[in-house]
Amino acid sequence: MRVFLVAGEASGDKLGAALMTGLKSLTDVEFDGVGGPLMQAEGLKSLFPMDELSVMGLAEVLPKYPELRRRLHQTANAVLDVQPDVLITIDSPDFGLRVAKLVKAKTSIRTVHYVAPSVWAWRPKRADKMAKVIDHVLALLPFEPPYMQAAGMECDFVGHPVVEETLASDCEVRKFRNKFQLESRPVLLALPGSRRGEVSRLSPIFGPAISKFKRQNPNYEVVVPAAGAVADLVKEQIGEWDVSAHVIDPNAYDLATAQAYKRAAFRAADLALAASGTVSLELAAVETPMVIAYDFSLITRFLMKRMALIDTATLVNLVSDTRVVPECLFENCRADLIADKLVEVQKNPNDQIAAMRLTMDSLGRGGEAPGLCAAKAVLTGITKSQT
Repeated sequence: MRVFLVAGEASGDKLGAALMTGLKSLTDVEFDGVGGPLMQAEGLKSLFPMDELSVMGLAEVLPKYPELRRRLHQTANAVLDVQPDVLITIDSPDFGLRVAKLVKAKTSIRTVHYVAPSVWAWRPKRADKMAKVIDHVLALLPFEPPYMQAAGMECDFVGHPVVEETLASDCEVRKFRNKFQLESRPVLLALPGSRRGEVSRLSPIFGPAISKFKRQNPNYEVVVPAAGAVADLVKEQIGEWDVSAHVIDPNAYDLATAQAYKRAAFRAADLALAASGTVSLELAAVETPMVIAYDFSLITRFLMKRMALIDTATLVNLVSDTRVVPECLFENCRADLIADKLVEVQKNPNDQIAAMRLTMDSLGRGGEAPGLCAAKAVLTGITKSQT
């Protein structure tokens, strides 16, 4: 069997590598396509460096548009030359779905997209457009298949990769506490985002919120695991807080050490204040109670409010079908409100912990590895399409 895969970001590279591992365990398979170091380690020879596709935002995309367009047609033509049994595009829909569209215009090659777009949150018509070029969707969240199926695509829930993430051991937590001189004091984790815009917007709000919280809970130590791309900005912003914080700068360590410190920080934490995003699932995996806070620019805020289809932005709330994780969003992303929510959660974390356990179980914890589930779904889909 021959499989053509297209990933455009580090998260997609990780999903793709796990899928490739699963496919190799089930059948004889050859791989072609675009991927990063993890997919290449599983046997993919990438057409070009995946990093060329890792661009976000209009201002960043426009200067690179001619090159991206060239890579788009290069990728589609490679699929047409190879004539694989299946084309699998992984997340990064702006690029992947365009490749699928070009391929479907000339052939009937089976197409699979891994990671369903969040049509349940906003822009539901995306599913209808996607159905014109995608045959089968692999979903990370258990409530997503009906949305994709209603648009005319096959869809399987295959589990979320968070359930496979390595958790810090007791020994790693002890080493982490010793390294940052935390002793046995409780830890508040601050996670202001992984993009410069997020950090710039949220850090000036998180600082006063944590300051107010610490006036009632002075024994808490504040730890900020920074993303490598914004570590310098995080340190600069936190330098303006009136509370001290331990910043974990991954650029100061080798990769394995940086990852170990982040894992240990998440598990050591007693409470977290985080930007909205998949980080809520990482916190849920280690049962760290949280408050979610987020805001956008005024224009984006206006558009999001008009188009939003859900009443919560937090995946733990959505997957568990509860609303136990407090959110301070948009105009409610204020230091005083955030601090009050932190106090509430610190006093009564039990409902959240129950919802987090339910979330992890719903996402596939304890079952087959998501990569293997995805591989089985791909093979089953191919078999059905040939009968």
